[in-house]
Parts: sequence; structure tokens; C-alpha cells
Amino acid sequence: MRRIDLNCDLGEGAAHDARLMPLVTSANIACGAHAGDPATMQVTVALAQRHGVAIGAHPGFADREHFGRRELRLPPAEITRLVRGQVEALRALAPLRHVKPHGALYNLAARDAAIARAIAGAVRDTDASVTLVGLAGSALCAAGRDVGLRVAGEAFADRAYAPDGTLAPRGTPGALLGLEAAVAQVLRLLETGTVRATDGSTATVQAETICLHGDSPQAVGLAQALRAALTAAGVELRAI
Repeated sequence: MRRIDLNCDLGEGAAHDARLMPLVTSANIACGAHAGDPATMQVTVALAQRHGVAIGAHPGFADREHFGRRELRLPPAEITRLVRGQVEALRALAPLRHVKPHGALYNLAARDAAIARAIAGAVRDTDASVTLVGLAGSALCAAGRDVGLRVAGEAFADRAYAPDGTLAPRGTPGALLGLEAAVAQVLRLLETGTVRATDGSTATVQAETICLHGDSPQAVGLAQALRAALTAAGVELRAI
């Protein structure tokens, strides 16, 4: 693979958004539920436009106390309403290139077909021209294709993988990768389409975009290291 998108979750209150934005090609902007507010959204959109970075909505559960990383068992109709409202809020500020759910909503949609269909339907009905971003090989990607959306499978630089190609839960040992391990994982994925799972086995991951978490303390260093390593490997960074 000689071309890849590097996306980052931004507008979530981290202090280094301005340093991260020039280093990525796509920005997933929090839409006021798990993080962000109208003022933050406007600032982050303007920052992305200044650096020519593709703008995407990053809807999540309205659970700021847990940063949208606690699963809330809502009915599909409520998920549709939740996602549609957040996507519309950001779309009112700028044209969108993509939509990527956040945190627990993302993980739930990766394995729950009903939730995945609710999200895909909400995105299609709000703006059918955007790309839906989901975990590579997940139920969300399948649901997006089923409703006629363009879909981009996503892999993670700084997260370890379970043997089945899903993300290792954050609470498990080794789930969060350090800088060197993250760069090595991305280079291996681009070269072979695989990652080394937490049990030492090989998991297949076919992805069009790589995520790094903007709220991580190592985010800027990781983005710099990834750009340098990918450039040295002859990989073109381009938005989805």
C-alpha cells in the first residue's frame, strides 16, 4: 500500500490541536456530545481549513463524564437521532468529507449490526456524499456499504489488536502502544496487511485510514514519527 490517510480525533479539549492539525490529513471533530461545543467546533473547523485537512464529524454518546467511552444501551432509533443531530451540527459549519463515530459508540457499532445500521442510516439521510469510517472488517463498514455509502476501513496506530482483528479493550495489559511500537505496527500493516495480536498471532487488517488519538499525551510525537516513517517508506499521505 503506497497511499494512506492519517486521521486524528480533534476538538476534544486537548491542548495540542494546533500542533497536530498540520501533521494529519483528516480531522474527526467532536460535535458537542462526548466533547466539544459550538465555539470549539468553529475553532477546529477553521484550523482544519487553514491547513487543508479534510473535515469529518465525530459523533459519540452524550456522556462527558466518561468521555463517551462507556457503552450506553440505547435503542437504534435513539442512536439514529443522536448521530444525525451531531452530524448536522458540524455540517452547518463546513462541508463534511467523512463521519466517524467515537469511543464506545464506535466499538458497539463494530459488532452490533442493529446499531451499525442505525448509524449508517443516519449518516446517509444527513449527507449521502460523505464517507463512513469504521473499524476495518466491522459491522459498521458492512452497514455503510449496504445503504450505499462510501466506506473507509480504519486501523489504529496506538492500539493493540485481539486475534480476531478487533481492538484489545483499553483496560487490558498492552492495549495502548508506545510510540515505537505504534510506528512499527503501522509500517507492518501497510507492508503486509497484518498486525501482531496480543497473543502473538497474526491478524489481517485491510485499512484505508490510520487513526491516532488526539487526546493522548504522545499524540504530537506519534504524528511526527508516523509522518517521518511513512515518508521515508515512500507512502503518500492523502485524505480519504
